Amino acid sequence: MSTYDPATDGWKEMRDGPMPGGLGAAYAKRVDGAWRYGFLTREDHINPAGAIHGGILMTFADHVLGLYVWAAANNAPNVTIQLNTHFLGAVSPGDFLELRGEVTRATGSMVFVRGLIRVGEKDVLAVDGIWRVFRGK
Repeated sequence: MSTYDPATDGWKEMRDGPMPGGLGAAYAKRVDGAWRYGFLTREDHINPAGAIHGGILMTFADHVLGLYVWAAANNAPNVTIQLNTHFLGAVSPGDFLELRGEVTRATGSMVFVRGLIRVGEKDVLAVDGIWRVFRGK
């Protein structure tokens, strides 16, 4: 298993605490004016085949794509209403995931986002989704 330390590459642990379910910390950094998010996988994230469970990848994607939505919605509360995932490659324990995302469309009550998770130069998950934004009454 890798002993990679995200801080050595400028990643900062996010201040809002760990991801849901005690999965661990998410990391963030700005690169060329855009936010990128990271996650260090662990041995306890594996499935019976020994790869990182797809649900871990989906949780990471859902968690951090929601941050792009939050920014696009001027910090308004929001929830995921649809998340489409395409698994492109296996992930091993100790791999560091990086998600690069973007808002593709925003309306008054919906935000559409997409992203790509990579391990190094390898694409492992493509994701897109729709979030519902709750505005003041």
